[in-house]
Amino acid sequence: MDLKDHIRTIPDFPTPGILFYDISTLLAHPGAWKHCISLLTETIAPHEPDLLIGIESRGFLVSAPLALELNCGFAMVRKKGKLPGETIAYEYDLEYGTDTIEIQADAIAPGKRVVILDDLLATGGTMEASIELARRVGGDVRACACIIELTFLEGRAKIDAPFTSLIAYDS
Repeated sequence: MDLKDHIRTIPDFPTPGILFYDISTLLAHPGAWKHCISLLTETIAPHEPDLLIGIESRGFLVSAPLALELNCGFAMVRKKGKLPGETIAYEYDLEYGTDTIEIQADAIAPGKRVVILDDLLATGGTMEASIELARRVGGDVRACACIIELTFLEGRAKIDAPFTSLIAYDS
């Protein structure tokens, strides 16, 4: 099954000139979604994760069912102010300005094997920041993965961990 057949593209979203790769149509197709999770399971299982980290918000959709398949835990990386309880923050640079992501302070026990997931890798900034945040709180980042990679944005170059994508778009 070709997962690209289940990805919808939406031009000029969220701003003019952007082609948005929408996984909603993949999620809506049970067979394709199951195949996607199966492929991710095969990719991630060799890293023997104790914990999967999903990046807000579509990364949650990828990580949660995969954590069940791999019999491991799941934690969230979110934008500042979105998680309850004590959090650890990480500020990182964007093209114009900065952003801050957080994880709950008790989400990763020191030395736990972690894999970080999102739906899509574009410029790599948020994935890079998530890796650094996980390491800062004691996680052993074993790998990262996404369903979609926009290779023309070269985000993979920012990732300091093994990285896998299921689908690549070159433009």
